[in-house]
Amino acid sequence: MCTAIETVRADGAALLDIGAGLTEEQWRAPSGCQGWRVQDVVTHMANLFWILVDPAKLPPLEGVPTEQAQEAAVQARRGMSGAEALADYKEAAAPALEHLAQIEALGIEVPLGDLGTYPAALLPTAYSFDHYTHIRADLFGPRGPLRGTPPPSDSARLAPVLDWIEAALPQQNQAAAETCSLQLEVTGAGARSISFGSGQPAAAIRSSAPSFVRWVTQRGSWTELGVQATGDAVALATARTLKVF
Repeated sequence: MCTAIETVRADGAALLDIGAGLTEEQWRAPSGCQGWRVQDVVTHMANLFWILVDPAKLPPLEGVPTEQAQEAAVQARRGMSGAEALADYKEAAAPALEHLAQIEALGIEVPLGDLGTYPAALLPTAYSFDHYTHIRADLFGPRGPLRGTPPPSDSARLAPVLDWIEAALPQQNQAAAETCSLQLEVTGAGARSISFGSGQPAAAIRSSAPSFVRWVTQRGSWTELGVQATGDAVALATARTLKVF
């Protein structure tokens, strides 16, 4: 089984190969992230690396909510061309992965603002989640503009992604966790069972791992992703609102 850092490295290498073949028109095409072009998605992934390597590359955003901070950081660097955005990502990636390996070995809790607080050993899974989701769901179709075959969605790549989701889900959906109990069944590659909330589950939701990643990041509806859901209607309505970053 690959480690989270190895999956980030593999997806990063795939991203560099993909980017090397893009035209400037493709770089500027709208991605699956509303308001972001393909190159903005790559800039965002580079920005998360720069946070580890050299935060001075980014505007000062301490105390700003995560989504707003990420948007501001992307907007501040929109003047780059697609090729420059890719080169910037490549420059940040290697030292960032070294930093992640060092952080992973620390026996401490890491506060990530409104994203929650996590063991340092789990931090690489956040980067695995970010790479997996943005490349497959935002750059490639049906949401993204790129055609062809995205990088694999096998058990090795999905395991750390699901580790992050399982840890982040209750912290990033605290109100729902206090009022709703669910059983989430993930099937196929990366299969696992995830309990959400406490007490006897009021509803059960079953989907493949790739579909689970998409619906729990609000990148697709249950109907279009083939999600199977049974149980209390109110609990299911709450389940549809869950979102992980």
